[in-house]
Amino acid sequence: MLKIRNVKMSDLPELVAIEHRCFTKEEAATKEAFEKRIQIIPDSFFVAEEDGVIMGLVNGPVIETAFITDDLFSDIKENPASGGHQSVLGLAVSPYFQRQGVASALLSHLEKKARENNRETITLTCKENLIGFYENHGYLNNGVSSSAHGGVTWYNMSKTLHSM
Repeated sequence: MLKIRNVKMSDLPELVAIEHRCFTKEEAATKEAFEKRIQIIPDSFFVAEEDGVIMGLVNGPVIETAFITDDLFSDIKENPASGGHQSVLGLAVSPYFQRQGVASALLSHLEKKARENNRETITLTCKENLIGFYENHGYLNNGVSSSAHGGVTWYNMSKTLHSM
């Protein structure tokens, strides 16, 4: 039975391993970045597990701007209690558990929490091959991002949570 819960510091080694299986060295979050996110934004950092095995993760701070900027990968602050834009800096599922709905479940859980906290949107960047996945989850493609993270072309994707 898939369980989604808030991150704990003891998850760190497994999260770093999953991140590095899913992203290139240039794109992957570092151990230090994960430590910082676990300490500062555990309220928007979730892991999916089954029988005590971590299958995947989703995380990102709540930001004031509608789109992700590269400084977020190294510099984050605590989430406001409500409002703002929920960002997704990382959504990763261990290759052994891909194509089983884990990423979708993590995204849905993050969205549910974002709605509970009256976030305006969920915003993320993705590579071209994942645009369809996010569009299937109700995200709009807002074109090429200004992000140069990992030296890759990223696309801004966003989903409005509350009608203004």
